[in-house]
Amino acid sequence: MSRKTTDFMTNHPEYSGKATRCGRPTLLVIQAFISRPAEMFHAAQAIEDGIESGELFQIPPQPDEVDETGISAVEGRLLARRALTRERNPRLRALKIRHVLRQDATLRCEVCAFSFTDTYGELGKNYIEVHHITPLHASGSTETQLADLACLCANCHRMCHRARPGESWRTPAALRELLRKATGRTDGC
Repeated sequence: MSRKTTDFMTNHPEYSGKATRCGRPTLLVIQAFISRPAEMFHAAQAIEDGIESGELFQIPPQPDEVDETGISAVEGRLLARRALTRERNPRLRALKIRHVLRQDATLRCEVCAFSFTDTYGELGKNYIEVHHITPLHASGSTETQLADLACLCANCHRMCHRARPGESWRTPAALRELLRKATGRTDGC
């Protein structure tokens, strides 16, 4: 961050000292600041306010980011994000998979019975997603046991986390019941 702000400062046309070496994108940003001072001041103020409050989402869209037709959007830029996440122990995933494999030869989704191995062969061997039955945002800091984890396919994992009005998450057992009611079956996604 310090290096980038130094590049901005020393490559500005009004700077009288020696400029640091920087790339074309930095020079383009400097030019944007110079050519659109009011917008850039507003964006800089929103960043400063966002850093102070932790709410950076209030930065207004820039004119070149909005497609008037609404059928395309700028993508692929590198963004730096600051986020809080719940700590997870990656060893638990491996332990849960090993535990299930000792009991059964194939990993299957505990909701729909999907098997990555059956569908993708060698590529899917020993792959499954591991889900906290009670989400960490609900349990808070806790000691997780293998029984607190469920093996799910990617679809069922997303559906356990998918929020709907009045509910924020669902257990694998609740999702299994929804699947049974919706399709009349519980085997295969």
